[in-house]
Amino acid sequence: WFLSKVQDEFRGGKINIENTYRLLEKLNIQCNFAHVKHIFKDNDRQKLGRITIEEFRAIYRCIVHREEIIEIFNTYSENRKILSEKNLAEFLTQEQYILEKKDHSTSKAIIEKYEPIDEVKKDCKMSFEGFVRYMSSPECLLFKEECKKVYQDMNQPLNHYFISSSHNTYLISDQLVGPSDLWGYVSALVKGCRCLEIDCWDGAQNEPVVYHGYTLTSKLMFKTVIQAIKKYAFMVLLPHLSSSDPHGPFLLSDLFYFFNISCRALKFKILVKNKKIGTLLETRQRKGSDKHGQAAEWDEDVTEPDDQEEVMREPETRDIFLLRIQKEKEEEFPKLSRSGPFTRREVRKKKIALALSDLVIYTKAERFRSFQYSRLYQEFNETNSIGESRARKLSKLRAHEFIFHTRTFITRVYPRSTRADSSNFNPQEFWNVGCQMVALNFQTPGLPMDLQNGKFLDNGGSGYILKPYFLRDTTLSFNPSGEVGEGHPITLTIRLISGIQLPVSLFSNKANTLVIIEVYGVPNDHIKQQTHVIKKNAFSPRWNETFTFVIQVPELALIRFVVETQSLIAGNEFLGQYTLPVLCMNK
Repeated sequence: WFLSKVQDEFRGGKINIENTYRLLEKLNIQCNFAHVKHIFKDNDRQKLGRITIEEFRAIYRCIVHREEIIEIFNTYSENRKILSEKNLAEFLTQEQYILEKKDHSTSKAIIEKYEPIDEVKKDCKMSFEGFVRYMSSPECLLFKEECKKVYQDMNQPLNHYFISSSHNTYLISDQLVGPSDLWGYVSALVKGCRCLEIDCWDGAQNEPVVYHGYTLTSKLMFKTVIQAIKKYAFMVLLPHLSSSDPHGPFLLSDLFYFFNISCRALKFKILVKNKKIGTLLETRQRKGSDKHGQAAEWDEDVTEPDDQEEVMREPETRDIFLLRIQKEKEEEFPKLSRSGPFTRREVRKKKIALALSDLVIYTKAERFRSFQYSRLYQEFNETNSIGESRARKLSKLRAHEFIFHTRTFITRVYPRSTRADSSNFNPQEFWNVGCQMVALNFQTPGLPMDLQNGKFLDNGGSGYILKPYFLRDTTLSFNPSGEVGEGHPITLTIRLISGIQLPVSLFSNKANTLVIIEVYGVPNDHIKQQTHVIKKNAFSPRWNETFTFVIQVPELALIRFVVETQSLIAGNEFLGQYTLPVLCMNK
């Protein structure tokens, strides 16, 4: 079988490394060129960079015939050459937990799909070649197949979901002098981000521009930003857009219902999150009227909060749920007024275009004062933004009240203004108290974005994750820092067997490699364990170690696998990572 597949490539005698790599790809063998290059050189034996068909077979076996997979195959093969349907069913039941009973129809379908040798396939059996291809297929990934689709209940109110959210989406570098670029919006959207931020300012010739106000960041034309979002916001689901309306059919401009609007009802809709003048009824009464050039005033509260906690100041912005837009004018002097029994308020007069105000329906931006104020006065369609530092203090000192607040109101947490380098905070601490929008700088790689990307792999990568029941049910009392949570504790056992073709430089694959396994969730679930170091082997390191984790609240837990190379002088070097929700793991 093997010779029949490759002999045509060797009619001219020997082949070089480039053709070797292409031939491996033709055989559907995934391989890293750097590793192929090292193996090629090891087999070359001074033959001027060209190999024979037998030498290619040796390279093929080095890459494909992994000892740890041979051991598994031999455990279930009666003759160590072939797996019958019955043998494969036993493997699928005992190792992969795919079948609750020996289901030969599933075995037959796998053989039909992955067995490359026709004679073996006709006998409904599987060779080692087919077994390797099955083991390397997407069907054997750690991530559950059902989690790749939207499977959660999408008929819940919008505040019952974690929502993938970005901060200063237009920036692709730092917050002070870095460039603004449309790629910030495009890359965020293709990652499933559902809340984008636009800081919009007056530009030349009455053309609004987008940039980080009062800084030296570069500017984008507002209309090009909108065009990019139009193209990519629903790229997979809606190929047909209106060419005459810059917003297409998507911009929500009227009420669906007065209360508990569901996530599903808002499908394919863009919601504006912004300050709003008047009530929803007044907005509806103005529907269809000419509002061109009309503006209205509102009082912006600039008073420090009652609890004297730190408030991070940013330029006032206008959000579209999907988009956050800023455009403001303010009076020169603030004035003082009172608001009930809570505090003496300092306010400033601000102006807003009436047309923009009327686009704000279910996500009216309202300054967060206190949990008590929100319980008494906050309306169902009002949302809050809280700076990272203040949110952290509240999550530690008043977690019960914070969770009670996020059960009812959409709450956005954003990075503190001193993060000029566009660094990020750990989002997990705010997910633990139910914050729906934890906004991160998507352009900055690292642990926070690994957790963000891993969490939102779930539910089909839709950007919406239904919060656990204990973060939605107002009758329950959940404390993320408690010893026993409201979740369903599990014991997770992982046997870390081996790696293959870890990332290397083009100059060496002799790295000292190790793997770190981390769990992120409520504080008591945060734990880290690591393997021993495999010396001078990035091609096929074998650890064969078992780790056990007791996870109290798996509904909030993420697991992260990190591969590093050990260096005693410069410190360990990061090679790669994979993060996913614990409950999205296949057995």
